[in-house]
Amino acid sequence: MSTMLPVPVRVLVACLVVVLASFSSPASAQDPPPPIPWFVVDLHASIPNFPSDDVDLANSRGMNPAELPGRGLGTQIGVHLYPLKSRIVTLGLGGELVVARARQTPVDGAADSSGKLLRASEERITSLSPQLSLNFGNGSGWSYLTAGLGATTLYLAPSDMVDYPPNSDRLKTFNWGGGARWFIKPHLAFSFDVRFYNISPGFAYIFDASPRMRLLIIGAGISIK
Repeated sequence: MSTMLPVPVRVLVACLVVVLASFSSPASAQDPPPPIPWFVVDLHASIPNFPSDDVDLANSRGMNPAELPGRGLGTQIGVHLYPLKSRIVTLGLGGELVVARARQTPVDGAADSSGKLLRASEERITSLSPQLSLNFGNGSGWSYLTAGLGATTLYLAPSDMVDYPPNSDRLKTFNWGGGARWFIKPHLAFSFDVRFYNISPGFAYIFDASPRMRLLIIGAGISIK
């Protein structure tokens, strides 16, 4: 299996490297630069990379792997406080809400290898967690590393499955990643976030339990201080 990152991830990682390099150079606009503020609110549009070929995940809903939706769209909302600051690093505490969804509708007459028609399907998550971050830079712009432990509701169903109890289970989730913010106006910044969500296995009901999942979500948008 190839370990090469998807193109959007490679582009955002490259952006993060550029941002980190820019933060290491002396500030020319202000001397000294402003400190990281006491709080920030993030509003991001996001791209969740839902699994599209996970046999175990498909089996947990009685689906064919070809029916899994794959990449979708979502929203990330974060609120962060920065109570402890030093010359090198600022500690951040906060919380994050993620809501994301993907859908797929097969072409008319599409079937699997056994001749069974493929069904339309929908997958979505709602994830809420507290966050801890290490922040590097100043109030004009900074990068961060972050992690959180919370709970995720994973909904996955083909079009002919209405109510399935495991779709409402709250699954323990550890998330980790990083990103950056740089302020284009005194209180408004462009920001991005690249984060992995390690979702614990679900519970068996009619079908197999959903497997442990690692979900990549890439977000970008604005930050307000």
